[in-house]
Amino acid sequence: MVDLIMNDILGTPAILVGLFALLGLILQRAAITNIVSGTLKTVMGFVILGAGAGVIIGSLDQFSSMFDNAFNIQGVIPNNEAIVALAQDAFGTETAMIMLFGMLVNILLARVTPYKYIFLTGHHTMFMACLIAVILMTGGMSGFPLVFIGSIILGSLMVLMPALITPYTRKVTGSNDFTVGHFGSIGYFVAAFVGEKVGKNSKSTEELKVPKSLGFLRDTSVAVALTMFILFFIVALFSGPAFIESELSGGTNFLVFAFLQGLTFAAGVYIILAGVRMLLAEIVPAFKGIADKIVPNAIPALDCPAIFPFANNAVIIGFIFSFIAGLISMFLLPLFGLSVIVPGLVPHFFTGAAAGVFGNATGGRRGAVFGSMANGFLISFLPALLLPVLGTLGFEGTTFGDSDFGLVGIVLGGIVELFSSQVVFITFILAILAVIFGVGIMRNKKNPPKVEESVNS
Repeated sequence: MVDLIMNDILGTPAILVGLFALLGLILQRAAITNIVSGTLKTVMGFVILGAGAGVIIGSLDQFSSMFDNAFNIQGVIPNNEAIVALAQDAFGTETAMIMLFGMLVNILLARVTPYKYIFLTGHHTMFMACLIAVILMTGGMSGFPLVFIGSIILGSLMVLMPALITPYTRKVTGSNDFTVGHFGSIGYFVAAFVGEKVGKNSKSTEELKVPKSLGFLRDTSVAVALTMFILFFIVALFSGPAFIESELSGGTNFLVFAFLQGLTFAAGVYIILAGVRMLLAEIVPAFKGIADKIVPNAIPALDCPAIFPFANNAVIIGFIFSFIAGLISMFLLPLFGLSVIVPGLVPHFFTGAAAGVFGNATGGRRGAVFGSMANGFLISFLPALLLPVLGTLGFEGTTFGDSDFGLVGIVLGGIVELFSSQVVFITFILAILAVIFGVGIMRNKKNPPKVEESVNS
């Protein structure tokens, strides 16, 4: 029963978000037809989003295989799903308990603090719970103290990270209907900050002027397909027909295979955008019930693709330049005595694209380019610095990919190493969080949040 609740229900993002939508509609005393329709469409939106992500991941896996064969680069490939799967045998129970109680802490903090965010990205909640369990157990903690402090850390992160980037999310969306709840927030914050510094007077990526002869590029799906086909084509030429046709394409000509994979990636992006639109159309109104009854003024914190429709061009620019930064980092990391982090296409697409949107919102085209590159460097260097903190998991050839995992793991690992006493460690963590929330409460009283319209989107 516990496994059913933790892994199959709470661990499934579509069902988790659907339950929140169901609760919100019930609390609003909506008609039964609206409850059924709103709940199912919310779940369907997330399922569609996940289906699109699956299509993209499958395409990127093919790209990674071609890339590795073409350039024969050995190193650590960040992948959240892979590292969590490896950790489940040793840390599965602790991960599940921290996840469950962390979600309760999230709701409690949203109720009693100015940070009214309900973190709805279920898979990232599980990933962070796993990271926290690994760090604490590697540091010698176990049992009730581990679950207690781990849940408080997780629940705090579930409101603090959305709070960190909410001012910038408002610039993207022009509203306060939702924010981003995704543990790549440090990268998004840095991207938006960099955009502010470098993007003065820079026009939005969405105002790119396209000659009439290239008018077809105004269609986002066509532009994505063409961009990805070019990338696949270049890597396919370096990889060669022998490997692709014998190992990947099942005998299909390697250039035809590259063309189809570019189109497959574009189809995945199209599916994601459709799922996001359906999700937002249902979850935002349904969430009003939770806001009114349980957490007044609650704001849903959604997965990063929720902001993709606000700047379609920035999505592609962000992905490409984040990946370029990852390639540059491969050559820089050994100079610092760090392990080589091979750019993972999945983290660079999702976090790089979101970083591009944030960078564009604060700094237009230059902000999108340099902001996403800043994200690319972060998700290359932070995983390399995290590896020694993960204990035996640091030797498995993969690691956590997104920026928050790296920063939280490094900081938490350093604190664990600093204090040998569990009581002192727990007291120190609680004191830090008390200061953070105290400062937030004081600042919120002095400067209530205001909605800012984006000047670049």
